Amino acid sequence: MRSIWNGAISFGLVSIPIKLVNATESHAISFRQIHTEDNGRIRYRKVCELEDREVAQAEIGKGYEDADGTIIPITDEDLSHLPIPTARTIEIVAFVPADRIDPLQMDAVYYLATGSAPAAKPYVLLREALNRSNKVAVAKYALRGRERLGMLRVVGDAIVMHGLLWPDEVRAPEGVAPDASVTIRDKELDLADALMETLGEVDLEDLHDEYREALEEVITAKASGEAPPEAPAPADGGKVLDLMAALENSVRAARKSRGETPSGGAAEVRPLPRRTAPRATAARKSTSTAKKTATTKKPEPARKSTSRTAEGAKRSTGSTSTAKKTAAKATAGTARSTGTGKAAGTTGTTGTAKAAKTSKTSKTAGKKTASRKQTA
Repeated sequence: MRSIWNGAISFGLVSIPIKLVNATESHAISFRQIHTEDNGRIRYRKVCELEDREVAQAEIGKGYEDADGTIIPITDEDLSHLPIPTARTIEIVAFVPADRIDPLQMDAVYYLATGSAPAAKPYVLLREALNRSNKVAVAKYALRGRERLGMLRVVGDAIVMHGLLWPDEVRAPEGVAPDASVTIRDKELDLADALMETLGEVDLEDLHDEYREALEEVITAKASGEAPPEAPAPADGGKVLDLMAALENSVRAARKSRGETPSGGAAEVRPLPRRTAPRATAARKSTSTAKKTATTKKPEPARKSTSRTAEGAKRSTGSTSTAKKTAAKATAGTARSTGTGKAAGTTGTTGTAKAAKTSKTSKTAGKKTASRKQTA
């Protein structure tokens, strides 16, 4: 890399000979101006106004134009006698935390390379001091006819200097921000946070100039006599006026592009099923029936064991007197039965067992009806 400036870093009483090297390069494709009729080059020639002739670079110097149009010539010798110490020196004036530097002031960036072998030790000393302090150095230097502000920091094993704009060169953002009366809801902020989290981070090494690549394809096609590639049709997303809808669509699209499953998205809203009429219920044990009546929950649908049980349940819910009669008949049937209550509950019982089961159902249904009336 070719150096563009030679000088020294002034670090207190320590002087470090260095060379200034451009740290960046442009890969932009440049065009020439041509005459559209015959593709001839359009060139700019440096012409002296007084003599009306083209002059060579060696004949060109510097001059300052006064307010009345008078030209005051300034030579390189005049500039070499400027009464500032930064003419050939990067003078460090302070060490500050990196967050004290406003990114708006950032300008061009340069690598600082050692100018000679003896400069290696003080160079490494400054580099390690910056590393251990977690600070950056603020410096002043002169380049291309003006004094500038710079920031020195460590990148890898090298010291880098960022050119900084002077504070008065940064404009205040007056009239740029929108009206302060705009209100943002918490839900909108939550969706914005979700979008930021979904997009996540990116490796800057994976980013590249797609415009330059497309331009190279056009130039290659034109050079080979082929038709240039056509631009893809833009996605017709429509005009979104709802900020919430735009945020939700953005989060959904970001998750889809990252290959996430739909389960990671927002909850799906489904309609509730319609309610149906309650079926006839069969009573269980007296303790569970009392608990359900106390909590005023709706009875669960019961399975139909026999047609007699269902009919007994319907009669019991119809009136209390009918339930009592059914219970009396069931009791009489139970008294005439030869089996016990335990045998009546088994699957191998006769019609007496069925009557006993109907009795239990009627009694429990009657109690439930009475409890409902008391609750009402």
